[in-house]
Amino acid sequence: MKEILNKYEDASDVIAVLQDVQAKFGYLSQENLRTISQHFSVSYAYLHSIVSFYKSFSLVKKGELVIKVCDGTACHIRGSVKILDELYRLLGLRAGQTDEDGLFTLETVACLGVCAIAPVMLINEDYYGNLQVGQIAEIIQKYKKQRS
Repeated sequence: MKEILNKYEDASDVIAVLQDVQAKFGYLSQENLRTISQHFSVSYAYLHSIVSFYKSFSLVKKGELVIKVCDGTACHIRGSVKILDELYRLLGLRAGQTDEDGLFTLETVACLGVCAIAPVMLINEDYYGNLQVGQIAEIIQKYKKQRS
């Protein structure tokens, strides 16, 4: 934390600090928010309001692999619900949940911005488009094998 905080000088940099802390730890813990609050002399409530406003911030630890399934209009029309149902079946997770071993977190998002290849799923930085239900198991297995 000290290394991150020392890069910034005043409270106008608080969003950048929050981004850096989340990148390092995977989420923003209460302890880290208190440390940032003290460092910049801003209230914990102020930081919490920022973190709860922006969907990119998380107050809970996520899995190593965050699966984001787009449920925007184009993806929804082209079958994103079936993709989600298959992920529920394979992983036993609902949107917003992380599996017990901390490998996968499943989320839905309003748009990933690649409607031309709907339905779309993003796993960390890897996009999967034009998805079919039959492809999901193979994709998940690939990530499980990489971990072991």
